[in-house]
This record gives sequence, structure tokens and C-alpha cells, in this order.
Amino acid sequence: MFLINLHHVGIAVADLDASLAEYQRQYGVEPTHREVVESQGVEEAMIPLGGSYVQLLQPLAPHTPVGRFLEKRGEGVHHVAYAVVDLKQALAHLEAEGVELIDKEPRTGGGGTRIAFVHPRALAGTLIELVELQ
Repeated sequence: MFLINLHHVGIAVADLDASLAEYQRQYGVEPTHREVVESQGVEEAMIPLGGSYVQLLQPLAPHTPVGRFLEKRGEGVHHVAYAVVDLKQALAHLEAEGVELIDKEPRTGGGGTRIAFVHPRALAGTLIELVELQ
């Protein structure tokens, strides 16, 4: 088994500042990390919860993946991310199993992490992100 832990749940939001204010007001939590990830077309904020995070994602433009998600489905859960020790090994295993991958090679995500996405058609219509532990 190569999944180590739930890394984060990604939630698409239309207004990152407003969503962060509501998380703070309702749950008393603050983000530990916030940045623009141009390569993914988002501004993200990571809110720590135990050993995992809630990742709020605001699209930088309507034509980005998260922008299209918001247009089609509205705000809500966008993806589930799992922590792995060796991302290349995890991708090789999934490819050998015939799993449809969006990323056959790792790419750089927020905070400089190495990430890869598995297509929602691969399992229960859920976009899965793999995050290599640093």
C-alpha cells in the first residue's frame, strides 16, 4: 500500500477571501499557507486540521480547471489528495494497473510539493491528487 494519509481535501470557491473569513468565523481556523499557483490557474490557501488540510481553491480565470469546475458544478469539493512517499513509484503502479492518469509524471504544486492527478473516471468520479511527502 502506498497511500500514507489523507493530505487534503480541495474545495473550489468563488471568493477566497470571503471563504477564509467564513472558515475563521465559523470554525476559528486560520490558513498556514496561501499562494498563487500560476501553473494550475489558482490561488490556494491551506488550513491545517490535525495531520491534514482543507485546501481552498479560487480560480485565476474562468478557463482554468477550477474555473470550469465552478461554472459547471458550483462551489464544493473539487478533489481528495492522498500523501505518498514515492510519487514516481505510485504513478508507475497505477499505470501498470491500467488506471487513467492525468499526470504520468510528477509536477510542482503549491508549496513546492510534487504532485500528480488521477482522472475521476478511474474511481467513483472523484478527482484524486497524489502528494509526495517532503
